[in-house]
Parts: sequence; structure tokens; C-alpha cells
Amino acid sequence: MTSLPDEILTIAQHYRDRGDSENHFDALKNQWGWCGFTTQDLKRCRLMSRMIALIYNWWTLFVRFAEPNNHQEAITSRPLRLQAVGRKTQQAGQQRLSITRIHRDAGQVQQLLTGLNRFFKQLRESAEQFSVKECWRRMLHEAFSVFLRKNNGILIALPVPTG
Repeated sequence: MTSLPDEILTIAQHYRDRGDSENHFDALKNQWGWCGFTTQDLKRCRLMSRMIALIYNWWTLFVRFAEPNNHQEAITSRPLRLQAVGRKTQQAGQQRLSITRIHRDAGQVQQLLTGLNRFFKQLRESAEQFSVKECWRRMLHEAFSVFLRKNNGILIALPVPTG
């Protein structure tokens, strides 16, 4: 029962949107360990909760870069993207990092990370022309392009971060 004047389909969409926003808090609590701490030391609790929030935010940006059309839960995206063995070699003054994936979907991850590498290589090649704010704007635009599209396919201008 509701007092909203909206139609049933609009109310259903409101409910889905609310559920989507609650999923982030659920992930922080159950998949990232933000469910509380057993110490009475408030300073340590705040430090740990801020560290978890920061890592969660960076991981979310990383997986959005890799796959902007889909939200990735940490419980599935971390094992998929983090199970690898790396080896650094040096020859003729050049360093090379070789990564061997051990996940069964390694080919899919390789394809996503190759696209991500391509984007950052293009950004690095032209970054000298851009300010730091412009580089951030381009990275955030790439990561959140799915949210910036209007129904008619035109991209909305993303505000430039300050500071």
C-alpha cells in the first residue's frame, strides 16, 4: 500500500532502484568486512572502516573500467580478476611483467584487461595535453559511460572534479 500517485510500473521501478542502492551496503558488510569491529578503540575502527571504503571504491572503479556495462559483485569479481601468478623479467634494459591467469574464465579476463590497457595507453599518450582534471574526467567518463547515456544515445557531459 502506498500514497504515491505513480503508476504500478513506476512504483516497481522505485522498489528496484531502492534494492540496487541497498546492494552496495550489503556488499560492504558481507563481502568487504564492513560489518563492525570488536574493538572499543574508536580511532582504529574509523581507520579500518575508511580503509575498507577506499578499497571498495577503487575496486568498484577498476571493475567498471574493465566491464562498464555490468555491475560486478566482489564475491565473484575478486577471484576472477585476482587469481594469477606474475613474473617480472628483465632483458636488454627492458622490464617485462608476465601474468598467468589460473581461473577457468581467464580468456574473458584477458580480453577485458587488454581493453583496459588499451584505454590507459591511449590516455597516457595524450595525457601531456590534458590537465589532471581532464584526465580524471575522461577516466570517470569511461568507467561510468553506461550511466551517462540518455535514452536517445547522447552522452551527458560529466562534471569535472574539483580539487
